[in-house]
Amino acid sequence: MKGSCLCGAVCFEADPPLRDVFTCHCSQCRKTSGHFWAATSVPHERFRLTKDEGLRWFKSSDIARRGFCGLCGSSLFWQPEGEARMSIAAGALDGPTGLKIAEDWCLEDKGDYYPTPAP
Repeated sequence: MKGSCLCGAVCFEADPPLRDVFTCHCSQCRKTSGHFWAATSVPHERFRLTKDEGLRWFKSSDIARRGFCGLCGSSLFWQPEGEARMSIAAGALDGPTGLKIAEDWCLEDKGDYYPTPAP
């Protein structure tokens, strides 16, 4: 499966299967994404950057860093410290994915402008 940022300066491939999508409504995820973070995940050995011209990393907490395109601003990755997996923004994937939302995290922190997701 292929994906990229909006401008194409960061491109990647992830070999299936990809984990179904988890959404996170915490304040960090809402601020980095503009709404809530929706991501799939793969082990490092099934993830490849094919173009990284614009890739920048921001250490957003003691437990993870976030990858984004420094040219167009697209939020792309969340990488936990000490784990051999890459979380990938579901919206950055090209074409149909066959994925579905499996879990919603941190609903107690969600924005007050949208309803709680249905189970």
